[in-house]
Amino acid sequence: MASVSVLDPSCLPGGVRSRRIDGINGLSMHVLEAGFEQPGRPCLLLLHGFPELAYSWRKAMPALAAAGYHVVAPDQRGYGLTAGWDPAYDGDVASYRMMNLVRDAAGLVSAFGYRSVAGVIGHDFGSPVAAWCALLRPDMFRSVAMMSGPFAGPPSLPFDTANDRPDAVGAHDAIHDELASLDRPRKHYQWFYSTRGADADMRDAPQGIHAFLRAYYHVKSADWPGNRPFRLESWTAGELAKMPTYYIMDRGLGMAATVAPHMPSAETTAACEWLTDDELGVYAAAFGRTGFQGGLQWYRCSTDPRFASDLQIFAGRAIDVPSCFIAGASDWGVYQRPGALERMQQTACTRMLGCHLVDGAGHWVQQEQPARVVALLLEFLREAGTAPSVVSRAT
Repeated sequence: MASVSVLDPSCLPGGVRSRRIDGINGLSMHVLEAGFEQPGRPCLLLLHGFPELAYSWRKAMPALAAAGYHVVAPDQRGYGLTAGWDPAYDGDVASYRMMNLVRDAAGLVSAFGYRSVAGVIGHDFGSPVAAWCALLRPDMFRSVAMMSGPFAGPPSLPFDTANDRPDAVGAHDAIHDELASLDRPRKHYQWFYSTRGADADMRDAPQGIHAFLRAYYHVKSADWPGNRPFRLESWTAGELAKMPTYYIMDRGLGMAATVAPHMPSAETTAACEWLTDDELGVYAAAFGRTGFQGGLQWYRCSTDPRFASDLQIFAGRAIDVPSCFIAGASDWGVYQRPGALERMQQTACTRMLGCHLVDGAGHWVQQEQPARVVALLLEFLREAGTAPSVVSRAT
């Protein structure tokens, strides 16, 4: 893995800088910053997902800074120019467990000299990290915005088993056998991402890493006409198989082969204003250096029941700070876990101030429709009481 450095300023919008912060829970963390010129501003922490980077927030950061915030977006553990993480499949997988990812975020907040931040905002896999930040440390993370991935609450403890009631939560999940038994055998992408071969499948994609990422970002965006998501009835093979193959994959294919048929034309690529080829080159260069295993370790922790045990102690606890949810109207990620969106709104968050599905956006909502996302975030932060005129920097 390449040594720690910073991004070339020429690839960043004006007012956004790249730097690194050492001593963050064993990491030398690369961050992007905006609004850093004026001390005393309230801070916003932006957490990316997979396969993304701090760079994924580039379109939102200047506008959030212009509204009076100090905006910080790190390359999270396993990604980009952040160093100090174990890149080996057989390495320290436990370092990627959720509690440690929250510790990374808290350590970064502390390193910047804050006792609390106005809001933590997470997209894709950054969404549950942001949610857990708010659930575990509401004093530090005073509001939370989740994007694309609904938070359904902590995993349950086995309940009422002393009275001869079955433990449904602890029961074997037969979904993988059911998917494999369909007339068109399928598999869930998160469990594919947890396999040893997933990194090489994408890193060494026959079409090249740049073309692989172009097809991957395209097929999950509003630009791909196949994205017409709807609520699924249940966590069953028949229902899950209604999702596109980038979620419920053909059993014999990897992700590189899954997205290859959906490679956009040269004309479509040239017209893609939300992700130009130069911008895509930043991602391709980053994952070309590191591979994908760091990000894939997150999936291994989420699919391995052993790593849920330290989260079960919070069973039944809700997020009590102000919260909101933002996703693209064309994003299947909203519905990939049947019932999660409803549980987030009804029980997992006690102060949910809004749930917004943005037209003209798929999974990459803050890149596809940055102006609308920023407007929704600023409205939320005002309603939450964490706007710049309300929150001040702690010393």
